[in-house]
Amino acid sequence: MTKTKKRFKPSSVITAILVAFWFVVCLIPFVFMIMCTLKNQKQLMKFGVFSLPKSFDLSNYVEVFTGNIWHYFLNSVIVMAVTLVILLLFSAFAAYPLSRWKFKLNKPIYALVVACMSVPIHVTLLPIFMMAVGTGLYDSIWALVGPYVAFNLPISVFILVTFMASIPKELEEAADIDGCGRYGRFWKIMLPLSKPGLSTLVIYDGVNIWNEFSFALTLTQTSANRTLPLAVNEFQGQYSMNIPMIMTVLFVSILPMIIVYIFTKDKLIEGMMAGAVKG
Repeated sequence: MTKTKKRFKPSSVITAILVAFWFVVCLIPFVFMIMCTLKNQKQLMKFGVFSLPKSFDLSNYVEVFTGNIWHYFLNSVIVMAVTLVILLLFSAFAAYPLSRWKFKLNKPIYALVVACMSVPIHVTLLPIFMMAVGTGLYDSIWALVGPYVAFNLPISVFILVTFMASIPKELEEAADIDGCGRYGRFWKIMLPLSKPGLSTLVIYDGVNIWNEFSFALTLTQTSANRTLPLAVNEFQGQYSMNIPMIMTVLFVSILPMIIVYIFTKDKLIEGMMAGAVKG
């Protein structure tokens, strides 16, 4: 028995080096943020931002969790939950005919959906602000739902069209033989088989909605209606900022998404890969 020797590939070494370099680049800001949360303002100003904490101080976390952070957190959860339900339904309703039906406006509509992905958010802030004021939704969490659905809908439809197109058409033909109508095919065949794609959208869109800042800042005014990314304003004065406290709020705000990603990363990869390969 002769053992086959693995050939040395320089490309594999270069890839490993680049991956390690990118990992370090992404890790340094995260470590810096955690180090800042374990300091107070005096230690930060005296020893510098890159110095190690002199003691294991959790006073920043105690102050954050005893403040209004839970109210911001609840607002973020409500906005994200309502937005995701509406977004998934609308995405599925739009993706099904675009991926399975043949009609004259199929390609133009799909091209328009893809083109909408390039619209920058900031050019719409003023019109959406005026619409929110005109409809009486300004300074409420419900003012955020519409813009979040609108700006996440194109990429969601794009991903779901690709995924639904990979589902074998024989399944729909078998459903037709069994007497299942067009709506029945959608609810009983396409939607259940699209669960990996929908799971991908929940994770992808959920992270975007959870971390969104521009619309939340523009369409809300009082702290009672603001979401978690805006909690840093409580620790920012007119002439100074409590940097350790702000870093603590930022760490607390991103921690739920990190936990969700750790436990659902397999579903995310599975959904993306399933939609990339046609059956």
